[in-house]
Amino acid sequence: MFQDITVDELLELHRKGNIALIDVRSPSEFGDSTIPGSLNIPIFNDEERAEIGTLYKQVSVEAAKDKGLEIVSAKLPSFVKAIEAAGPGRKAVFCWRGGMRSRTSATLASLMGLRMYRLNGGYRAYRKWVVETIERLTELPHCYVINGYTGSGKTDLLDKLAERGYPVINLERMAQHRGSIFGQIGLEPNNQKTFDSLLVQELIRCSESPYLILEAESRRIGKVVVPEPVIAAKEKGTSLFIEMPVQERARNIVREYKPEEHKQACLDSFERIEKRIHTPVAAAIRTALQEGRFEEAVELMLVHYYDPRYQFASDRYGLGHVTIQHDADHDVLEQVIAQLPPPVFPAQISV
Repeated sequence: MFQDITVDELLELHRKGNIALIDVRSPSEFGDSTIPGSLNIPIFNDEERAEIGTLYKQVSVEAAKDKGLEIVSAKLPSFVKAIEAAGPGRKAVFCWRGGMRSRTSATLASLMGLRMYRLNGGYRAYRKWVVETIERLTELPHCYVINGYTGSGKTDLLDKLAERGYPVINLERMAQHRGSIFGQIGLEPNNQKTFDSLLVQELIRCSESPYLILEAESRRIGKVVVPEPVIAAKEKGTSLFIEMPVQERARNIVREYKPEEHKQACLDSFERIEKRIHTPVAAAIRTALQEGRFEEAVELMLVHYYDPRYQFASDRYGLGHVTIQHDADHDVLEQVIAQLPPPVFPAQISV
């Protein structure tokens, strides 16, 4: 039979690569939030779950169970095969609260010879653990903060540092949002639950590092709010400010946002800030967007809207401010790396 395990036990096994995580909730539940790294193998799809729920409320518990058994029986072979294909070794299943869906899934898979775990308390227990972990955050290690005006390539720089093994906490990647009025274009922003899960996962991954690397983000990124300890650590950190010509920043933005593929979304987003820009300039930006002259439109927005609002105050950073020049003779990545300690991890985040 299967074995019940706690959230801590499940995450430790997953960290070591010893189990595959399987979320047996419906696709819409999985899409709303899940444990990072999980595979969705629903025992009921959304329509089946709704039908069973209606029977449970309007007819009887037995009628709901009978319908559930009928549905599961019809899909049993394919369901078990999908679990088996999730990977070698043991699998851990979970539903909303560790109830009938995960118990049925684990039991059926066990009867077919698979070695199974079930998460005690289900996703609800995991979510409670995430919230409590964030609430216990006190002080993070010293932070190096990648700073610079809009379009300076800060997020791309964080990706490159992460590839080299540096302790990067990429808040925009976790939020699936670039942090501006246009930040959701071409992306599917994450909700707070998903962001929190990813943040906790990354803080644990970097928990033995004596420092972290962040981008200079505001408290809100798209749909999510960054926890106060992360904001406090950012504001006490060392700022590495990327200086880049406005023309280069405009080219970066056009490359990343691909406005030719999202022209209407760009126009819709621009409407949200249009009245805050001097009327003749706003009209020029709108015309440039409509006519596909995107670099021109972006450059005007940077000069007349974003740059004046991106005020840098060096005294907000506990150990000061280092300027990183972007030009043909200076590689930004190597300049940033020159300011960082080696990527070793001897200390711990207090949680």
